[in-house]
Amino acid sequence: MISVRENCILAKQSAPYVAALTTEDKNNVLRIIADALIQNAQEIIDANKVDLANNSEKPKHILDRLMLDESRIKSMSVGLEKLISLPDPVGEVVDESVNYAGLLIKRVRVPLGVIGIIYEARPNVTVDAIGLCVKTGNAVVLRGSRDAVESNKAIISVIGRVLNANNYRSDFIQLILDLSHESSNELMKARGLVDVLIPRGSARLINAVVENSTVPVIETGTGNCHAYVHETANIEMAKTLILNGKLRRPSVCNATESILVDEAIAERALKVIIPALQEKGVTVYGCEKTRGIVNCEEASEEDFYTEYLDLKISCKVVKDYKEAVAHVNKYSSSHSESIICEDETAKDYFIKYVDSAAVYHNVSTAFTDGFEFGLGAEMGISTQKLHARGPLGLRELTSTKYCVYGNGQTRK
Repeated sequence: MISVRENCILAKQSAPYVAALTTEDKNNVLRIIADALIQNAQEIIDANKVDLANNSEKPKHILDRLMLDESRIKSMSVGLEKLISLPDPVGEVVDESVNYAGLLIKRVRVPLGVIGIIYEARPNVTVDAIGLCVKTGNAVVLRGSRDAVESNKAIISVIGRVLNANNYRSDFIQLILDLSHESSNELMKARGLVDVLIPRGSARLINAVVENSTVPVIETGTGNCHAYVHETANIEMAKTLILNGKLRRPSVCNATESILVDEAIAERALKVIIPALQEKGVTVYGCEKTRGIVNCEEASEEDFYTEYLDLKISCKVVKDYKEAVAHVNKYSSSHSESIICEDETAKDYFIKYVDSAAVYHNVSTAFTDGFEFGLGAEMGISTQKLHARGPLGLRELTSTKYCVYGNGQTRK
């Protein structure tokens, strides 16, 4: 087993190779990998069964994130095929101008170089990260979790074999096999070898990377996502959107975790929405006004901050849209929020003043996803404000450089 530093050195050395691949070659690599995942699905599923067995005592939401089957492997393959259809961002001229001296100045997209990913439990991230890095011409260093070690090893083995068999190098993809606590710290300190680090997982993991890394970090956030039911909302629509946001996949970061309801509509809305959630096995934690209308558990202050990742949801009755926005901005993780209403003033205020990466009107929060936004796969949802915010797609995994053209100009 090689060291983390050796993984990073190999990625750094191979970065010029992947950066120099043509669009045709990058798309061919993606096509080869997409086909290989389908053709070798059973090998990956068998490895995944070992991981599931080794983690059988873990919470359901961890096992859901960990599990791979034919359908999920097909989805990973489709995600890679989607990337093939998207424009290559590398070489894109972002803007250009001619200055007073007659210099043609172009700002052009270029690869970041070496991207490090620290992530938990979800082996699909392995494929998403590789696909995005191939299309953007970046080398990648993957540090998954012990939970998914066999799945990740099988995926990397399949990809390495098929690339080498088709005369492509595979060393620009590095999987760290040392899963000790020290290995994460070593990757975080690999400044000069790794150009940017992206953590994807729990709040604890993300905070540890942000606080300890000397490598620049793009922070992907946890998802304490809200659905706000305004007094003009269509209650049946609100019920449908909240059920979808909560139940589609409770363990993912775009799941709806909190409901806000205007007091003017609370009596009617909560008697429709809360029982519908409870019938599906969702435990509701409500404020005092909520519990005065429907039977549910008492919500603590902590509940309103919580990303449950489970069949649980908090609920608060608010005075109006301004109080709803204030509540969201206080308790949200700045991921995704939705207002359900027919009032233009409330809609505009909510969308303008809610400080989150994605803000919706009459839409389920479940749509915050790179694939749904037409970006193909994504590296995560960034909740920070510098460089990139929202789904981390292709353009977000590039930098820019200035290319300046002249004919002998000198500066006075």
